[in-house]
Amino acid sequence: MRGVAGVDGWDCWDGEAVRAVVRVCEGATPAEAFDTASADAWLAFDAGVRCMDDRPWLSHAPAGAPGRPGRSAPTLLDRLRGRRGSPLASPVPPPPPAVALCHPDGRVREAALEAVRSAPELRPLLVVRCADWATPVRERARTLLAELPGDALFPLAELVLRLARRERGGFARALLEAALREGPAAGVLALTARQDRATYRLAYRIAVERGLLTPMELAATAATSGDVTLQDLCADAAVAVRAEGGGPAPDPAVLDRLLTARSPRVRSAGVTALRRAGRCRDAEPYLADWSALVRACARYVLRQGGDDPLPRYRAWCAEAAGRPAAAAGLGECGDRAVDAARLWALLEHPSPAVRLHAVTGLRALDAVVRERLTPLLDDPSPAVVRAATRALLPDAAGIPEPLLRERTAPDRPRAVRVAAERLLRAAGRHRWPGPGRP
Repeated sequence: MRGVAGVDGWDCWDGEAVRAVVRVCEGATPAEAFDTASADAWLAFDAGVRCMDDRPWLSHAPAGAPGRPGRSAPTLLDRLRGRRGSPLASPVPPPPPAVALCHPDGRVREAALEAVRSAPELRPLLVVRCADWATPVRERARTLLAELPGDALFPLAELVLRLARRERGGFARALLEAALREGPAAGVLALTARQDRATYRLAYRIAVERGLLTPMELAATAATSGDVTLQDLCADAAVAVRAEGGGPAPDPAVLDRLLTARSPRVRSAGVTALRRAGRCRDAEPYLADWSALVRACARYVLRQGGDDPLPRYRAWCAEAAGRPAAAAGLGECGDRAVDAARLWALLEHPSPAVRLHAVTGLRALDAVVRERLTPLLDDPSPAVVRAATRALLPDAAGIPEPLLRERTAPDRPRAVRVAAERLLRAAGRHRWPGPGRP
């Protein structure tokens, strides 16, 4: 079901939600009316019922509610005409439990909660009512939810965490976290495979706290996950576990898995752990990593082992084709008076990767000279053009305007046109199109 602006962020008149409500009112089960595995579908169904309170087949008052017997609830037309309903109409039958649990009248919702005891398929709506705005409904729902066995909350984890964003949604989340900490390990590990981000993050956090995953499993997750939060959690946990035998160092196989990860955050965790493993010299290859974060960690580890990375950078820049990022590393730890000339010479290198990292190194050394770097705006490599543009932005006002205007012509490569426009904007010379002009 599609969720847009409306009640609690859900569209009251979303077509799928309306059809689901109507089908349930006609006798279908929630599983037959919509996707009950989706937290969004349950929230849309809840909002759909509450937004349809003008439908007579949803208007039902529990026993003892004020009103004259035999009088139907007013329809929208009755209310517009100032009427209270037809006294001759037959009483409206009670709505199905799923609809009653979402009814606009809090007394109906509260009375319907008891139906959940014998209908486990309605537990998602019990979770929704735990965040209800009506105190009697909310308190009764929480009492019933607390009576459920802990592992009964595992299938509801996505909905619980979605509702935890609401003002009164913390109760169900606290129950879920307690159940995950005390429940069966298989249930926790099953949640780590969920697609919902909040669900698998919580499951992994609890699994790490409980020690349910081996260091190699943690390293593999960190190396393959695209979630930055999960990468940090699992990488840190993997290197924190001691190797077999109780030694202070992580398992070598775990470190090797982290060091070959695609993510620089994961590689940096592996490089940093090399120091504790007594393998400081193994950080040397990562001095020329393409990531600045990994390079910084490698320099730290080598220095902790008593080595100076600067001579290596200078030697590598003499043959930069094999390690293009060495130029960037030289700029990050080098001496401007000594090393700037090496980096300027690399701007003529035939490899675009070397030229790119040379510009990065000059920026790190604070050795950028506008007149010498401006020709790189015409470099055949778009990556080099972008790097030169970033380096020139602080001094864009000093670049001759005709030079930049010429590079905005349609026949210029796209990277060159974009660079010229960025520099013109940074210099305050950008021409905004006037009325009626493209």
